[in-house]
Amino acid sequence: MSVKTLPDAPGVSGPSKSRVSIGRLRDIPHAGLIVVLALVVVFTAVQSDTFATDRNIINVLGQISVNAVLAAGLTLLMTAGGMDFSMGSNVAVTAAVAAKLLAGGHATAYAVVVALLLGTAIGLVNGLVVTFTNVAPFVVTLASATLLDGVALLVHDGNTISIGTRMFALGNDKVLGVPYLLVVAVLVLVATALVMRFTVFGRDAFAIGGNEHVARLSGINVTARKLTLYGLTGTLSGLAGLMLLSRLGSSSPGGTAGLSLQLAVVAAVVIGGTSLAGGYGTVIGTALGLVLLGVVANALNLLDFSSNYQPVSVGAVLLVAAIANEMHKARSASRH
Repeated sequence: MSVKTLPDAPGVSGPSKSRVSIGRLRDIPHAGLIVVLALVVVFTAVQSDTFATDRNIINVLGQISVNAVLAAGLTLLMTAGGMDFSMGSNVAVTAAVAAKLLAGGHATAYAVVVALLLGTAIGLVNGLVVTFTNVAPFVVTLASATLLDGVALLVHDGNTISIGTRMFALGNDKVLGVPYLLVVAVLVLVATALVMRFTVFGRDAFAIGGNEHVARLSGINVTARKLTLYGLTGTLSGLAGLMLLSRLGSSSPGGTAGLSLQLAVVAAVVIGGTSLAGGYGTVIGTALGLVLLGVVANALNLLDFSSNYQPVSVGAVLLVAAIANEMHKARSASRH
């Protein structure tokens, strides 16, 4: 006897194609960030004829180069459960010291070495205090940021320090149409991504951020790793200070560095999905966050919005990203 197969009732046969598609889209890393970036790009390109030009795109990428160097180090540090709110102020101090040395007639190589060593020393001091006092990294580095902002003002003594054409090539020249600053930023981001993905040091950072106590029990020298991470963020701050100085040609009190720069970097890293609690972070996400903030700032400029809207936009994007990241974590936890 033959048996007829009855057609499935609507909604019984399984999930619809649209639901499957949405589910697959959610599974794509940084899908929400990519969608938001695409919407901003399309909207701005429609509203402004100059947005999609090669010159403007290179300009946007060049402007975020300094932030990218800082964000690379912060991504690795936050993945290990750390935080450094003093990187922007470190940039202000190292740029001011380097400018003072160059204006005083010292060799460029000497100023570069001093700036990098100074930045590293500042990072190590933060690491020592965080590691051996158990004070929250947020508190330690925020206090350091305030202190360093004051030191930068003392170095300037109320005056702008010009370096003339010294270091002009790094800040303004290009190779194959790409600014040197952008080349440096890409190299730092790629190097950080490789360290996080393929080295023992990178795996240790993830382990420490996931559970520091368990990391110690597994044989990881947590103290040494933390000091290295904070020292690295300091070195990258020194490099960023040199990059900023070469681009501007001078260092001024209350310039573009300091806490405002740091907040933009933290925003980019958090928007990119790096966990504030540690244990998770990606350089690709950070790069997307940097580009999004750079594009938003450029769009506000091209569309003749007041510059006062820029911090508003950064805060709004950061808040939305933080909420979205928490929702994504909750969905991931429910699946497991």
